[in-house]
Amino acid sequence: MTSAGAPQFSRALSESLPEDLHSGSSSEDEYNRKIEVVFENDGARRRKSSFVLAETPATEKPPRRHVDRTSSQCLVHSMVEKTFLGLQPKVESKLEQIDENETTRVSSRNGQVVPRDEVRATQSRLLTKKQLSDMALSVRSMAKRLGNLKVKLKIRSVFLLTKAHDKTLIGKTRDVARWLLSKDRSVPYIVYVEDTMKDNKVFDANSLTAEDPSYTERLKYWDNDLAKKHPHLFDFVVTLGGDGTVLYASWLFQRVVPPVLSFALGSLGFLTKFDFNDYQNTLTQAFRDGVTISLRLRFEGTVMRSHKRDDDEEKDLVEELIGEEADDRKTHKPDRNFEILNDIVVDRGPNPTMSTIELFGDEEHLTTVQADGICVATPTGSTAYNLAAGGSLCHPENPVILVTAICAHTLSFRPIILPDTIVLRLGVPYDARANSWASFDGRERIELFPGDYVTISASRYPFANVMPPGRRSEDWVNSISRTLQWNSRQRQKAFQEWDEGAKDKKIARRDQQKREQVAKEAKETKQDYFGAEAQDEAGVWQDNNSGS
Repeated sequence: MTSAGAPQFSRALSESLPEDLHSGSSSEDEYNRKIEVVFENDGARRRKSSFVLAETPATEKPPRRHVDRTSSQCLVHSMVEKTFLGLQPKVESKLEQIDENETTRVSSRNGQVVPRDEVRATQSRLLTKKQLSDMALSVRSMAKRLGNLKVKLKIRSVFLLTKAHDKTLIGKTRDVARWLLSKDRSVPYIVYVEDTMKDNKVFDANSLTAEDPSYTERLKYWDNDLAKKHPHLFDFVVTLGGDGTVLYASWLFQRVVPPVLSFALGSLGFLTKFDFNDYQNTLTQAFRDGVTISLRLRFEGTVMRSHKRDDDEEKDLVEELIGEEADDRKTHKPDRNFEILNDIVVDRGPNPTMSTIELFGDEEHLTTVQADGICVATPTGSTAYNLAAGGSLCHPENPVILVTAICAHTLSFRPIILPDTIVLRLGVPYDARANSWASFDGRERIELFPGDYVTISASRYPFANVMPPGRRSEDWVNSISRTLQWNSRQRQKAFQEWDEGAKDKKIARRDQQKREQVAKEAKETKQDYFGAEAQDEAGVWQDNNSGS
């Protein structure tokens, strides 16, 4: 599987882990920690810089004892940080580290117990420009390298996600689970299905586990809390549905995202690249030969609530946000935090009047928007609400943020594209006539009151999408042509050229026809003239005879 002349970079990463991470770990943990990188056959034509191997990446599963972390739990970011090229800055050590098992944290402020999400949101919105730029650069660089590699994971647990409210797919979910649990597989996989399948008559878990006693221990069930708090339990995600099911997978894994392989069982299929009819061969090749991963940019959105004041001083959102950056006056506090794959929309909601939204970029006030709303989309989400609102199509590998107004009350507001290193703020001014509403990937509608705003920035947790082998750029163009009929029209017919001899003959024949037509018309005119003259003479002769 390695190209000729290319070095063999296949090794177990667990061999290079620090000693303190090995202590206290079970054999199953060591198995799950292994990863293998295999180059494609066309690797010989790539530059040497594309051959990258992590030296000492950190494991995704945290140690059983709580210790101060110095590296990210996300395997992708760990590989970026530990790359031996020495070109990427070590960003994650400067950022807040997430303990998947820890739900609360004691702040240094009066010993008060603060929810973990609030602490994380506060630190995310205070990233410096350099930290955000370095983080985006690291993810971007790793995404390019992963596009030229096959990552061969030692997969043990598989997370099955089925399209919601579609009974026809429950039977297919059972088939995939049964195939994975079968003893014909080379690895005794642990299969997680949604907890609603436990009592589902179509899935019939009892009859499935009755086929083999080992199925009972290896068939497990997941819920939203398990996926959110313990993503390290899953090595691989398989979705059965459409693009909405993939978005739901991104919603479930709000931090570390396992590689997601999606079977096309929906309507469109921008993100679902694999045919379900061939799922056995697809999964066999993915587990045996490795997968190509496309890292999709995600946004981190934080809802910021305005502090209530006792004074009667007139408030101005623009002055508060710019002033907060200057003199550190705490005018807002974080409320909710979300990782999204498609878009964040701030709109007027059920209000009959249009929204007034203040738009900030980094530390500057960009403009005041009066419209039905604003859609801020990732490149992946450019084909969704952004497209319907008149925004541009964008290749998913572009590191950009797309900003599109929804029915703006002006002729001059056109969609804009910003770099992914900018931090956007969308706020409701204090003098707005009505409240606004924010939605995140079409979920979690949250009301924004005057003075509230939403921060949007590139996330440190990209979405790992498994891609079929082939050219990714060509695949994206084919997807928009297939699903949206992009630039589809009947081709214009070409001119039918002829040679010079045939052209001269045709011209001569046409001139001859004209001469013959002129002669014919002249003859008919002459006959009519002489015929009329003869008729007049006959009339005169008849009159003379009758008079005599």
